[in-house]
Amino acid sequence: MTFYDRDDELESLRTAFESPGHEFYVVYGRRRVGKTALLKEFCADRPHLYYLAAQEAAYRQREKFVEQVADSFDDRVPRTDGWDDAFDYLGDRLAVEDRIVVVDEFPYLVAENDSLPSYVQAFVDERLQETDSMLVLCGSSVSTMESEVLGHESPLYGRRTGQIDLKPFSFREARAVISDDIADAIRSYSVTGGTPMYLTLFDYGRSLAENIQTHILSPTAVLYNEPEFLLRTELRNPARYLSILEAVALGHTTPNEISGATGIDSGPLSKYLQTLRNLRLLDRSVPVTASGQKSKRSRYHVADEFLRFWFRYVEPNRSSIEEAPSLVFDGTIEPDLPMHVATTFEDVCEEAVWELIRRGDLASYSDVGRWWYGEEEIDIVGLAPAADRILLAECKWTGDPVGRGLVADLRAKADSVRWGPRDRSERFAIFSKSGFDDGLGDDLDDNWSLFDLDDLNRILSNT
Repeated sequence: MTFYDRDDELESLRTAFESPGHEFYVVYGRRRVGKTALLKEFCADRPHLYYLAAQEAAYRQREKFVEQVADSFDDRVPRTDGWDDAFDYLGDRLAVEDRIVVVDEFPYLVAENDSLPSYVQAFVDERLQETDSMLVLCGSSVSTMESEVLGHESPLYGRRTGQIDLKPFSFREARAVISDDIADAIRSYSVTGGTPMYLTLFDYGRSLAENIQTHILSPTAVLYNEPEFLLRTELRNPARYLSILEAVALGHTTPNEISGATGIDSGPLSKYLQTLRNLRLLDRSVPVTASGQKSKRSRYHVADEFLRFWFRYVEPNRSSIEEAPSLVFDGTIEPDLPMHVATTFEDVCEEAVWELIRRGDLASYSDVGRWWYGEEEIDIVGLAPAADRILLAECKWTGDPVGRGLVADLRAKADSVRWGPRDRSERFAIFSKSGFDDGLGDDLDDNWSLFDLDDLNRILSNT
């Protein structure tokens, strides 16, 4: 399988490995995000030992680890009575010959033996530091990695020499995989999101409709039950979490709305929401002008485009999909898909704003995000407190060109955004899938910027 991008992460690992002395790296992130692929690409042409932990008894985990060490060094498998013996054996081997040692799915080991971090600490302090070898602990349970490896209470705290929190691909990064034109790429990305496994499953020589029906709506397809699989590997009783994700995907975004849609009282609900945030399946947002911790105007959204698509269209229609998937696509998904894509388009446009800021093609803004108050919303608002400057932008995924009406609406809504002094400097931008009415740009002053899909393609091009 082709390995895409991750150049910065590979360079970080290469630099660490080639520097003198030992290295202890931590690599973590959501499932399917490509952690194992990254580490295998890094290890491919270097001496390494790769151990993938499994959900099995502690003694069997240790036996397999020792067997992997012995195999890597072409050695006879020794007898070990505990993890301290296992790490001593690894230390003896590394004292003779340096290696990259990768322990993948480390949380599985911790689940069976919560003393593992202490054994690793002793190994790092007493054996690894005397070598030029590199230890990498990798895991998909973000909460376990952050508490048991990176957290202040962990025996391993302060030992790591580097860490990589691997995230899904941005739209710009995903373009290396998606070979469609910009409009179709946005549509595809609204279904797959930036998770490498999902991105690479699609055949971009076929239509989006064919890909959806083949890889998602077919009961035999790998993505048909994917969200359930993800939740069941993380949670013992995922039913309520599934109902929360479905409610949010269907537009119930405030705690009160989620509670009403799921029947879960606000007390327990807050714990479920926090768990889903820890798993990086839900994101919480507040208006960009508000305080993130104190604001009561929070909204939740599904943190992954594929999961948002699945909970919006697949989960509510499972029975019908089992009987007639093509009818579900034609009658339910296809007519509503532009509404789904429109949300993704807003995220793509925000990504473009940050890219323009990085390039210096747009004035700098320290905070960029959505704004809302009551019934009024603005898709993108950028704040530059030091300069008393504000950016207000709308994103339109419609079949018609944007006209003067939207310009007037955005100007009017700007007055509702209570931020900065009265004489603040205001900048405006509009992103449009279908372009703009003839002459609109000529009617606007230099405080306005208009971007069509061709502009977006240039901004977010990988070339």
